[in-house]
Amino acid sequence: MLPHFLTNSVLLMTLFVSVIPVTSCGEQVKVPTEPPSPLLRAHAHNDYHNKRPLLDALDQGFCSVEVDIFLRGQKFHVAHTRFGIRKNRTLEEMYLKPLAERIKKNGGVVFPGQERFILLIDIKDDGIEAYPVLDRLLTRYGSLFTAVLNGEYRPGPITAILSGARPRALVEMDQTRYCALDGRPGDLEGKATPDLIPLISDKWSNHFKWRGRGPFPAEERQRLEVFVKRTQKQGRILRFWAVPDRLESWKVLYENGVDLINTDKLRELSLFLRSQQ
Repeated sequence: MLPHFLTNSVLLMTLFVSVIPVTSCGEQVKVPTEPPSPLLRAHAHNDYHNKRPLLDALDQGFCSVEVDIFLRGQKFHVAHTRFGIRKNRTLEEMYLKPLAERIKKNGGVVFPGQERFILLIDIKDDGIEAYPVLDRLLTRYGSLFTAVLNGEYRPGPITAILSGARPRALVEMDQTRYCALDGRPGDLEGKATPDLIPLISDKWSNHFKWRGRGPFPAEERQRLEVFVKRTQKQGRILRFWAVPDRLESWKVLYENGVDLINTDKLRELSLFLRSQQ
């Protein structure tokens, strides 16, 4: 029997090779380019680090992307820390404009046949200061977003969810808004509705000791199953961050019904999820 690391390497190599058709002479066949089928459970962590932010994730079929932002003046700059801020890398230019163009081209959706797409916006500085400016920006692109309009819920092709320095009080009291909030496990005890908090996120190590190697302990598996069922019963979806970014972890998350699988490895996770379809 092959060791775990070899087994997983062989599986990923098999998945990679299987998507490149060849002739009997070993020549690669040119396949007509088709839009990728959407992967509802694929989440691109810190998507802006990819070679082509947003576009690489879309090309792999990801239905959820994460972007960190800093407010400078009246613009939101995309970066992980303030030292990474660059003038031309803004939320509007890198994400909102390309998504608006794609949705127009696709007849009102990000992916044909798939209605849910999440833009997870992680506010890295003062959320209270940022929210009024962010609200004005999202309002300009209002037709793209799931919204609450004068207290009435209206679904849209993108659900913008605020994470990080979440200005909860401001968002909660806003009768017309174009975003929701990223929740924490404690929100499962509260009264917030799924339209305000559609997503529950937490750090993996806050709940589990397993680090992606060896069997997933039965007691932790049972705890994860309960967590997933409880979240989904309330009409919310579940995500963990800082999960070991490897095949073994993706299998555990997938098999136990975790809604969003966090990764920095777009191609590899895409191949894995497609192998499960």
